[in-house]
Amino acid sequence: MTRRVIIEADGGSRGNPGPAAYGAVLRDAETGTVLAEDGSTIGRATNNVAEYSGLIAGLRLAQDHAPDAEVEVRMDSKLVVEQMSGRWKIKHPDMRPLAAEATRLAPAGTTYTWVPRELNSYADRLANEALDGVRDGVTVPARVEDEDSLIEEIESPGAAAAGDPPASVQSQVRGWSAGAGAPTTLILVRHGVTAHTVAKRFSGGLASANPGLSDEGRDQVRATAQWLAPIAERVDAVIASPVRRTLESAEIVAEVLGKDVAVEPGFAEMEFGVWDGLTFAEVGERHPDALREWLGSLDAAPEGGESFRVVEERVLAGLQRVLDEHPGRTVVVVSHVTPIKTLVSHAVSAPLDAVFRMELTPASVTVVSFFGRGPTGDEPRTSMRLYNALPPARDPFADPSGW
Repeated sequence: MTRRVIIEADGGSRGNPGPAAYGAVLRDAETGTVLAEDGSTIGRATNNVAEYSGLIAGLRLAQDHAPDAEVEVRMDSKLVVEQMSGRWKIKHPDMRPLAAEATRLAPAGTTYTWVPRELNSYADRLANEALDGVRDGVTVPARVEDEDSLIEEIESPGAAAAGDPPASVQSQVRGWSAGAGAPTTLILVRHGVTAHTVAKRFSGGLASANPGLSDEGRDQVRATAQWLAPIAERVDAVIASPVRRTLESAEIVAEVLGKDVAVEPGFAEMEFGVWDGLTFAEVGERHPDALREWLGSLDAAPEGGESFRVVEERVLAGLQRVLDEHPGRTVVVVSHVTPIKTLVSHAVSAPLDAVFRMELTPASVTVVSFFGRGPTGDEPRTSMRLYNALPPARDPFADPSGW
């Protein structure tokens, strides 16, 4: 049973008054999972009427899908939040019946919280989709339990009696399912930008120039941390590479999530040796043969640096330590381009040279889960749930609820 829920609601009018719609999202407060959502038009109305309509829709979602839960409402409308909290009088006649209906629907103890517009982008998107004619009404996202039931049916003894599928198909089915027991989930966050990132310079691990975050980088990471805040209760730990830019990023994330920072040296960036601080073009001019070899072989390394194979070995050793220390829990890992791409390649059983075909944005989020142990008992089953996602402040369609 869901004990506490969060309603995110918004509304808007194109014209004020003009064609109007609302969006409302009901989340499990502990997990951040979306329980239900509603995006609907309401004809011609003002922004304030649309916002109140979104609130009412969200309260109805709570009544239908979490009738006994405590409710917190989050909106970027200062007017609605202050009026429903009893701090502002409701003077406009159009608002009074809407406020009365919201009060009737709201369970005792409902709280109202104002949030910045960028943190209410999910509800805003639903309203705009309704106005654009691409959605209408309530939808309930498919739950993980439904997927598990389907997989259980596929893997049931009855299904096996009809003939086992080939090993390759069995492997795919295992990837779809949640596996045995709770997964260990890694929320992989790349650090924010530094002066080297902006200038596109090689920037390695502890043996590098070790630049810190720029102001822009701190802002990027803070937006990502705030995006992760609804699932803070699910996070067991925040783990960082020991490199300065990742430690600084992890401290921001940990502060928002209310956690301490632990260090895992296996997740440090590749060491680039004599290439550190140079641009790709400069390396091509000064070390053309070494660069050509590095791009053509996973075993080649810059002078004084590391090869991709060496990085893979220490990254996977770090991964095993995290899996051993946090079984069945969710962990935020703040790391770098090469280690994160290495973990993704490992998770999807891709060859290591797949790292050359991935893009990874600063302060982006990638989510990988590890389910128990594989058929031979030596490898966990894996599932990549998200890759290179950005928070609402940088990507209006981002939503962490399904992790």
